[in-house]
Amino acid sequence: MFDFSTVVDRHGTWCTQWDYVADRFGHADLLPFTISDMDFATAPCVIEALQARLAHGVLGYSRWNNEEFISAVQHWFSTRFNAPLPDNALVYGPSVIYMVAELIRLWSAPCDGVVVHTPAYDAFYKVIEGNDRRVVPVPLQHNGDWHCDMAALEAALAQEENKILLLCSPQNPTGKVWTQDELHTMAALCARHGVRVISDEIHMDMTWGAHRHIPWSRVAQGPWALLTSASKSFNIPALTGAYGIIEDNVTRSRYLAALKSRDGLSSPSVLAIHAHIAAYREGAPWLDALRAYLAANLDFVAAELNAAFPDLNWQPPQSTYLAWIDLRPLGIDDARLQQELIENQKVAIMPGLTYGDAGRGFVRLNAGCPRVKLEQGVSRLIAGIQALL
Repeated sequence: MFDFSTVVDRHGTWCTQWDYVADRFGHADLLPFTISDMDFATAPCVIEALQARLAHGVLGYSRWNNEEFISAVQHWFSTRFNAPLPDNALVYGPSVIYMVAELIRLWSAPCDGVVVHTPAYDAFYKVIEGNDRRVVPVPLQHNGDWHCDMAALEAALAQEENKILLLCSPQNPTGKVWTQDELHTMAALCARHGVRVISDEIHMDMTWGAHRHIPWSRVAQGPWALLTSASKSFNIPALTGAYGIIEDNVTRSRYLAALKSRDGLSSPSVLAIHAHIAAYREGAPWLDALRAYLAANLDFVAAELNAAFPDLNWQPPQSTYLAWIDLRPLGIDDARLQQELIENQKVAIMPGLTYGDAGRGFVRLNAGCPRVKLEQGVSRLIAGIQALL
């Protein structure tokens, strides 16, 4: 019904992953598996909604605070996550990271600590340090599955200077899906120590197998914000646009005042608003088909890697289309592997150190692409590893 196998040539579209791969990897002729967008056209219903809006011809200032947008978001959370959203709590933002930055400024002071599970999405480090706050890492543990040492987390939350837990749910780059018990425990710890929670849930729609995403709104005990977007699920980040749930009236008012008065960002991309409405009202069948395709892609990665290197015993992540691959059992030097992949295999795969010291010995391969591309990427990764063994 939906085609995810046909290759779409993204060259010449000012595409970060393809046209600007040399910015990060130093070479322009690489097959990229890097930044977390997908090589698929978005859902037909989204394209139809955009075409209909463009046909109107007038693209003036717009508003996000309308019944169609808000009800579409509420419909999605209710039908996908059984999570009714609080009335009047929805806010808009140009991106999830912009919203994270603003809440960090509202809820903490320079030099305060922001607690983060590591390895962490690289933008987390940048947004925390870029706002003169300190990253307080709590390394995730791995013994088959990823889990949080709750005693270590509480020790970090108990420090008076640490004001915020910046949660990634599901977690990037490990792909961990937080269980209800884990979320309840974290909520209780944050409430006990007066720590506010910012939950980035942009990968919420991409969970595999029996794993189910639980929005923070279902477990929250103290001040919190849930931030997300359809941009990952429906591959529309170029449209910009995100949204959040901020239940606290004072914080919500201060956030909206900064958005409008200080930053002049209260008029959203009208195309992003239409895309979200179409995706959340009509896009579920396309997304479910995409999810099946992506899950099969990750199974393919596991089968190929484990056939070539049985010692890896790599298992697909619980969520995301990002294969977080632990190469430590093979004893390969990170820098040498990147050199081999870039210079000889002509492939760009994110080094684990991008996501902090806890990522040493890992690579992150974006499997959000047609299988024919993924086959080439996995083959080149295997050849690069074999060249160093």
